[in-house]
Amino acid sequence: MADTLEPIFLIQRMYLKDLSLEQPNSPGILLSQDQPAVDIQIGLGSEQVGEGVFEIIVTATVTAKVNEQTMFLVEAKQAGIFEIRLMPDGQMQPIMGIACPQIIYPYLRSNVADVIQRAGFPPVHMAEINFQAMYDQQQRMKAEQQLQ
Repeated sequence: MADTLEPIFLIQRMYLKDLSLEQPNSPGILLSQDQPAVDIQIGLGSEQVGEGVFEIIVTATVTAKVNEQTMFLVEAKQAGIFEIRLMPDGQMQPIMGIACPQIIYPYLRSNVADVIQRAGFPPVHMAEINFQAMYDQQQRMKAEQQLQ
């Protein structure tokens, strides 16, 4: 029997944690023929919810405006509960900052696109995200802040 235990990475659950849709200028804005300007912001969060169990959250804020008037605003939080244990040194943060968001993000994209379309707007398709590059950039920013 081996003396070392193998690392554990399990998806316990995926769920839509929070979703809101605002249409502050409806119904008038719905009659506009102008193309909206769409802004998409993505955020990540995590929290330990038990021994070796973590909730990872990917947040999207999608705003569409026509001539400075808000057409719609969608805020969504897609979450996953992951069991992550016995990871080698230095692996935990990349798993939580890269691997978990990559698993969660397709669910978030689908839910955001669905709510926008169900609200009567043309679909908004959020682009794929390179979470590795996003993580690397965050690590560089942290390192720079520590140097200051």
